[in-house]
Amino acid sequence: MSGQSLTDRITAAQHSVTGSAVSKTVCKATTHEVMGPKKKHLDYLIQCTNEMNVNIPQLADSLFERTTNSSWVVVFKSLITTHHLMVYGNERFIQYLASRNTLFNLSNFLDKSGLQGYDMSTFIRRYSRYLNEKAVSYRQVAVDFTKVKRGADGVMRTMNTEKLLKTVPIIQNQMDALLDFNVNSNELTNGVINAAFMLLFKDAIRLFAAYNEGIINLLEKYFDMKKNQCKEGLDIYKKFLTRMTRISEFLKVAEQVGIDRGDIPDLSQAPSSLLDALEQHLASLEGKKIKDSTAASRATTLSNAVSSLASTGLSLTKVDEREKQAALEEEQARLKALKEQRLKELAKKPHTSLTTASSPVSNTAGSIMTTPAIDIFSTPSSSNSTSKLPNDLLDLQPTFHPSVHPISSAPQVGGTWGGFTPSPVAQPQSSVGLNVDFESVFGNKTSNVPVDSCGFDELGGLLKPTVASQNQSLPASKTPPNKLVSDDLDSSLANLVGNLGIGNGTAKNDVNWTQPGEKKLTGGSNWQPKVAPTTAWNAPTMVSYCRHYIEVGCQLL
Repeated sequence: MSGQSLTDRITAAQHSVTGSAVSKTVCKATTHEVMGPKKKHLDYLIQCTNEMNVNIPQLADSLFERTTNSSWVVVFKSLITTHHLMVYGNERFIQYLASRNTLFNLSNFLDKSGLQGYDMSTFIRRYSRYLNEKAVSYRQVAVDFTKVKRGADGVMRTMNTEKLLKTVPIIQNQMDALLDFNVNSNELTNGVINAAFMLLFKDAIRLFAAYNEGIINLLEKYFDMKKNQCKEGLDIYKKFLTRMTRISEFLKVAEQVGIDRGDIPDLSQAPSSLLDALEQHLASLEGKKIKDSTAASRATTLSNAVSSLASTGLSLTKVDEREKQAALEEEQARLKALKEQRLKELAKKPHTSLTTASSPVSNTAGSIMTTPAIDIFSTPSSSNSTSKLPNDLLDLQPTFHPSVHPISSAPQVGGTWGGFTPSPVAQPQSSVGLNVDFESVFGNKTSNVPVDSCGFDELGGLLKPTVASQNQSLPASKTPPNKLVSDDLDSSLANLVGNLGIGNGTAKNDVNWTQPGEKKLTGGSNWQPKVAPTTAWNAPTMVSYCRHYIEVGCQLL
């Protein structure tokens, strides 16, 4: 069986559709290919355990789900991936596994699809038991013994007696589960079980190093212990000697499958005289008769045993350091290869000039800066004639064309508008522009539009007073055009009022204004509106208001 199966491809596609990159990677790492999980998939999952936004329970559940597969390849690779994350991933992963009540329930797993399935199912059951025991050990002591600090100031060397007697048996149980894998060199026949064996081999070295340091600490404190503690300590040391024999056999298998001899530590056995000394000390505490032994001979035996075990620990440490150095060199080689690849990619790209002169952005910016800005609120220059004022004010409406429509004359009718009612005006035809003659209003030219006797003009005649001046003796056609603003502000206001005024030659001393009442849309043809109280406006008041509006208008311009 080689290559990904159709089921693997369909499962990966489903996870791609759902957008779960973690589940997709788990699926790719645990395909039906008879080979170990690919390194790129394992590295991605390790990186996921270091990301805070990755759901660790979801990652673990994806691995547990893959162990329910009927194929031994998928199940075995799922266990290998889980073990790899427990060793090299973030500690959050193993913490979550330790918090679960159950992990892998594979004690009855059996793949009946072929002869190889029967053989591999045995190792799957043993392997799952070790992973369960590894998680249980972390749950009990909140530490991974394969990652603890080692040396004279390490965790196991500085532990007190009570805690030491409780911790060492936990290491022994994990070591027993590891050695129960019990594989021979002729059974390592495929890439899947070889990958599992390599992880177990590395765990065995690190776990035994912690175990060895715990025994050294135990021996150094043995002759100062109480009787019950000495009894427990002696039992622990006897089990240690048994496991040392088993670990030696395990390392021989590793050497047979091609692991470098430099990566296999040398285990030094403690002298047998040490065991006799420990037993005699316990017997003396129990009141039994023992052989006479001096304190000097006992100290010598203990010193020899500790030195031999320390040499074993040093050998284990060197192997671990050599592995770390190899991992660092491999990572540096990968980074160097990536750097060279990146430099080649940059060399293939054409050289592009990044100067400011050739930058299209800078050219665009330069054209914007050289183009003069248009101020729509600026006043016309003094060189321009006053006839261009309407065009300058309304330059935002290019379709504007001043037009004047003739007004039909009608007799004055008394009403609410200060004694005068505006005469009916002929409705202008529809026009696109505004029908306002600004030049006539502001006194720039003499209006040729005929004005009726009531003084109504093209502006509609709303709120226009009838101003009668005694000096108004000349006809309108002979009156010279006045400037919009003269040197004297009072004279300018008077001229403006005169231009806006509509009269029939009758002189009056004041101007009466009346405000219209509230306009309502209800009523019939005979409905009469209510007249609001009139307000009298005299000429000085009118001049002051006009002065105010002129000043406001000048500020706006």
